[in-house]
Amino acid sequence: MADKYLADIQSRRTCYSLEAKSPVSDARIVEIAREVIKHTPSSFNCQSTRLVVLLQDEHVKFWEIAKQCFKATLPEDTYVDYEKKLCQRQGGYGTILLFEDLDVIRRYQAQFPRFMWHLPQFSEHNNAMQAFNLWTALALEGFGCNLQHVNPVVDQRIVGQWNISPQWSLKAQLVFGTPTGAPVSEKSFAPTEDRLFIHGMSS
Repeated sequence: MADKYLADIQSRRTCYSLEAKSPVSDARIVEIAREVIKHTPSSFNCQSTRLVVLLQDEHVKFWEIAKQCFKATLPEDTYVDYEKKLCQRQGGYGTILLFEDLDVIRRYQAQFPRFMWHLPQFSEHNNAMQAFNLWTALALEGFGCNLQHVNPVVDQRIVGQWNISPQWSLKAQLVFGTPTGAPVSEKSFAPTEDRLFIHGMSS
């Protein structure tokens, strides 16, 4: 029963060569995001993740903001090279911004003081599961995707844009579009024997 799920996991790869086209409707993209944010688990069922789906012109707008932010903070010769990467991300069809709502985390810290210092880390786990589920689902629909982290450089500039609250902490950006090339490269794997340890297995 798990074989299909394992195959789906294997199909999720990093793809940077994207074009601003979509193999599915915008409504389908939104449906996927809605199902992922609804059903992905979170510690204490706190549901602290916030997703902002940016499509087409709004996606382009986000990466334009990113370019402006990095141009203002990087040395000119460094920015020239980095701008190429930002333009490549901008060339996709959409970006999903993944946030954690700090107000929710603080509320659960007050409710469960025993876990006060753990809850911020737990929220990172929640967010990572959201990213993985989104990435895998979009890949199954025919998208190429890559996960970016231009935070915290862009954080202050996007507050107020797209109804983003200052209490939302940006964690990652999932870029997607129609792939125009193969994934980055063939993946190499360290031996599982060095990473997986089993005790008490029946023969």
